[in-house]
Amino acid sequence: MFAVTRLRTTGEDGVALAAAVEALLAALAARPGFRDGELGRSADDPDLWALVTRWDGVGSYRRALSAYEVKIAGAPVWVHAVDEPGVYLPG
Repeated sequence: MFAVTRLRTTGEDGVALAAAVEALLAALAARPGFRDGELGRSADDPDLWALVTRWDGVGSYRRALSAYEVKIAGAPVWVHAVDEPGVYLPG
């Protein structure tokens, strides 16, 4: 499965966001079931970003988000999250 989290920043917040996502991806990489992840910036809207992560399954993803290290590393990232569904199963 994969998860897409869209993130909205303004101005120079994008630089800080990219650094924070790097730390979050390192924390996620230590969790069982994590496959990979990447951050991308919208070509049409420079304030819109997407964090895509891939997992062995929904359970692995949800357990990873519950881990203390992930919560701490994720706090500066999640504050920019757009409130919308983000977990997808392959079609």
